[in-house]
Amino acid sequence: MDSTPHLVASDIDGTLLRDDRTLSARTAAVLARISAQGTPVVLVTGRPIRWLRLVYDQLAEPLPAVCANGAVVYDPTTDEVLRADPLAPELLAEVVRRLRAEVPGVSLAVEIVDGRQMRHEAHYPLRWDADDEAIRAVQTAEELLSAPAVKLLARAGEQDPDRFTRLVAAALTGLAEATHSSHSGLVEISAAGVTKAAGLAWYCHRIGVAAPDVLAFGDMPNDLPMLTWAGRAVAVANAHPEVLAIADEVAPANSSDGVAAYLEKVFGAD
Repeated sequence: MDSTPHLVASDIDGTLLRDDRTLSARTAAVLARISAQGTPVVLVTGRPIRWLRLVYDQLAEPLPAVCANGAVVYDPTTDEVLRADPLAPELLAEVVRRLRAEVPGVSLAVEIVDGRQMRHEAHYPLRWDADDEAIRAVQTAEELLSAPAVKLLARAGEQDPDRFTRLVAAALTGLAEATHSSHSGLVEISAAGVTKAAGLAWYCHRIGVAAPDVLAFGDMPNDLPMLTWAGRAVAVANAHPEVLAIADEVAPANSSDGVAAYLEKVFGAD
C-alpha cells in the first residue's frame, strides 16, 4: 500500500483500547477525524455485539463492526446485523462431541442471537460479563446446542493459550475454526471459513474497497487472518509474537495510543 488507505480496520482489546479498557481522547479524536474526512473505520473484534456499547460510549459516533471473529457484521446506526455466519445446531453438536472426547472436563458457552445473548454451562467460568442480564446458565446439553451460535467458547482451567488452541484446532480440523485472543486459555470456535478476514472482506466488498487498500491493526492470533489479508498490517508493540512476525510495521503499544500515533503519521496530525 503506497497511497493513503481507503479503509481502516482495527481490533479493539489490546489494540485500540488501553489495558483498562478505556479509549483515549486522542484515539477517539483521530478516528472521528478520519471518518469525517470520508475514510471508513471498522472495528473488527472477537467480542459480541452486546459488548460494543463499552466502546461506542467512548466514541464521537458509533462505528460499523465485524464481531465474533468475523461471524457477525453489524451496523450500529440501524442496530442491524448485515450478515451472520453461525454454527448450525447439528454442526455445533459434532464440534462439542469432538471437544469432549479430546478435552475431558471442558467447559463451554455459546454466543447466540447474533451475539446479543450468551448461554453457558453451570461450571463455565464467567469473567467480564458475569452480571450481564443477557447471560444465562443452561441446565442441559440440549439447551446449550439448541440455537445457531456465532461463536462457541471453550475453557479447561488455566491453559497455555497457544498450546490449548493447537489441541482444539487439531480436533476440529475441517469442521470449524479455532483461535484465541486471551492469556488464560480461552479458545474461540467459529464455523469453518469464518475469520476476521472473511467478515472484513465481506464488508469491504459491500462498500467497494479492495484488500490492498485496507490498513489493519491487531495484537493477537485471532487477528492473523485479517492482518494477512489487508494491504498493510500493523501490530501494536505489545502484540503476540506471531502477530509481530507477520506485521508490515509495528506501532507503539496500546497503552501508548499506538493506533492513534500511527494514524496521525498516515493521515496527518490534527
